[in-house]
Amino acid sequence: MTQENGNNRDDRMHKNFRKINITEDPEEKRDPAESQPDDKEGKTWTAEEDASTSDVDALKEDAACARQEAAENHDRFLRACAELENYKKRAQRQMDDHRKFSNTELIKDLLPVVDNLERAVAAFRENRQTTEACMAEGVEMTLQEIQNILKKHNVTPVESQGKPFDPNYHEAVMQEPSDAHPENTVVNELQKGYLLHDRLIRPAMVVVSKGASTK
Repeated sequence: MTQENGNNRDDRMHKNFRKINITEDPEEKRDPAESQPDDKEGKTWTAEEDASTSDVDALKEDAACARQEAAENHDRFLRACAELENYKKRAQRQMDDHRKFSNTELIKDLLPVVDNLERAVAAFRENRQTTEACMAEGVEMTLQEIQNILKKHNVTPVESQGKPFDPNYHEAVMQEPSDAHPENTVVNELQKGYLLHDRLIRPAMVVVSKGASTK
């Protein structure tokens, strides 16, 4: 009786053990080493992440430096624009002043001539007995004074009388025959021409010879 009971108990334990083996989750039988991450792969991923983070930080730093440099360049650009605008205004004022007052020295030299003419006119009105000779002498003196002023300011007359006609300096208003002058020669000067330094400021108005007259 005791042996039979022991056999029955062994049979039930064997069946239960088989049931347990059949119902066990296959996942639970997996090798624990398979569920663990590869230490080598984990270390490689961490190094790549660190490198990526370092690159991002470097890019952020470069961007910050670029923004600062751009701001500084913009500030310098605005300053340069302001300086250029001030220079243009200053140059324009100087040019306007030059145009207004460039003839100051000439006017100052002409004022004594005006003074002399005013005194001459006043004297003539007070004394009607002034002779024509005195008037002529006064006019000649005034003319000489003006010519000296023009010479001082590098204004010289164009030589025309008896010279070959030159369209660069002469303006022919008429032609006339002349036995004393060859053809295309200035025989008479109606109005003087003048040069300022080497530049013509007014051509001379002249009469030009057509050559000897034919009878």
